[in-house]
Amino acid sequence: MRKLPKKFLFMVFLGGLIVPPATVANAANGPKPKWDDDTIGTEVWERIPETNLYGQTPSSGPNDPYVYKLEIACQGTDGTLLPECTQNLPSCNQAADGVAMYWYRSLAGGSPPSWTFFSGPVCIYSEKPRDILAEIAAQISHEFQQTPIAPATLGSQPGPHTLRGQETNLHAHATEQTFNLTMLGQHITITATPAAYTFNYGDGTTRGPTTSPGAPLPENRIGEQTQTSHAYTTTGHHTITLTTHFNGHYTVNNGPTLPIPDQGHITSAPLNLTVWRAITRNYAENCITNPQGTGC
Repeated sequence: MRKLPKKFLFMVFLGGLIVPPATVANAANGPKPKWDDDTIGTEVWERIPETNLYGQTPSSGPNDPYVYKLEIACQGTDGTLLPECTQNLPSCNQAADGVAMYWYRSLAGGSPPSWTFFSGPVCIYSEKPRDILAEIAAQISHEFQQTPIAPATLGSQPGPHTLRGQETNLHAHATEQTFNLTMLGQHITITATPAAYTFNYGDGTTRGPTTSPGAPLPENRIGEQTQTSHAYTTTGHHTITLTTHFNGHYTVNNGPTLPIPDQGHITSAPLNLTVWRAITRNYAENCITNPQGTGC
């Protein structure tokens, strides 16, 4: 049977630590972001009032009619832990001197108090554990910027040649992408979702960011104006570029989906387009009677 750390035994006085509701008024301001996983501490760690211990207090605030106390889980009368009981206890290894505890409660003012089991086992520590979620959140934007997101494909109608003054339809195609990585020993899934597009038409004109990626037109409609089309006013060679703006989300150990603050801005391969001019001439020659006439 495992002996408890002497330092921890001293702090909990072996007989249980009583926490009155008035001292935990700020301990339950809304839900706490946590989910079960043995490899990560996702709780909002806080110092238990009137102690030097860290964990989570169960009080619902200053109007809570109960007082609470901690007792060491699976403890025998001689201060040792019972092996058959400890098999299902959490490891409590996220900081020094971690011990699994039970919370008990009694109506405030009861004399003597009548203690009943309330919750547990929970881990209590003599120093504040690392907030792995906060550390990941602080680094996730950098990781997102390093993620190899595939750029959108860029198309042009007509292309690679078009006419001056004619609407040239540009369109992009981007996909949602998922990436798996490890951060601080935790399994992270990053999802990149295309959210907006910026078109640079290569003649000093840009459009965006716009939520419309455009779309290909049927052959019989090429030349129509679209949300992403452009009419060039000069002839020549132009290089079109596209930047796709991706929103990011991530999960830790398959937990809740969390937003990534910054977007990823991914540039596609450039598209070369040549703009020509069209010249229209009217001729009155009859090529049957004068095969050598202008325009014949």
